[in-house]
Amino acid sequence: MGRLGFYFDLTRCTGCKTCQIACKDKNRLDIGTIFRNVRDFETGRYPDVDCYHYSSSCNHCETPACLTICPTGAIYKADDGAVIIDAELCDGCGKCAEICPYEVPKILPEGIAGKCDSCKVRRDKGENPLCVDACQTRCLKFGDLDELEAEYGPDLVNTLPFLPDPAMTNPSILIKIKDSAKDENYREKYM
Repeated sequence: MGRLGFYFDLTRCTGCKTCQIACKDKNRLDIGTIFRNVRDFETGRYPDVDCYHYSSSCNHCETPACLTICPTGAIYKADDGAVIIDAELCDGCGKCAEICPYEVPKILPEGIAGKCDSCKVRRDKGENPLCVDACQTRCLKFGDLDELEAEYGPDLVNTLPFLPDPAMTNPSILIKIKDSAKDENYREKYM
């Protein structure tokens, strides 16, 4: 098995936030804390306007900035590539939250860092991450990035204009931004 990560189909997301709510509920997060975030973006000028939605969480980067700065070794990469925080080792210093270009780790009320672990416990039992199962339009998938790219095509990207340069951490994310049958001007909208 190769590198694991998320696939997100921007052309299908309705912005319903079901993935965000499922993640929040599963992780029993307090008000104001989320590990998966759905953001809405407007594009164009009147009268030719449009909008799109982007669902993001930890990208389980190949070279995670959070891992390199953690002074206690609480952040590590699991055998399958998931970036995990060991709550027992975390001292809550917040350095991971400060350095992550995607602003993913959060300092929880308990005084330790937390973030998406791609539902590692569920995946170890052969299940999907909960956000994937909750998605009503099936625009989220998780799996081997090479297999996802083979299934969904070569036009996938791993960044959008509002995201950091992927060369910084090499995120494990594939984003479909193009529905060529419907939108010939997708680059002007999303890139």
